Amino acid sequence: MSATATYTVSGMTCGHCVASVTEEVSEISGVTEVEVDLESGRLVVVSSDPVDPAAVRAAVDEAGYTVTAQE
Repeated sequence: MSATATYTVSGMTCGHCVASVTEEVSEISGVTEVEVDLESGRLVVVSSDPVDPAAVRAAVDEAGYTVTAQE
């Protein structure tokens, strides 16, 4: 069974930003897929089990950006 969570990330302006967020979030234990849309700022995290939103926020912060919303 997999879990999917969607977030909005602010501050991303280019492909490097997308790569940084993807890399950091991918390192969270259990995460199997990360999709980042630069234009909308949408971050979709697919994992084998639900991931703590605080862990996602911390990973995005580590990449230099901010989670502004969770759907």
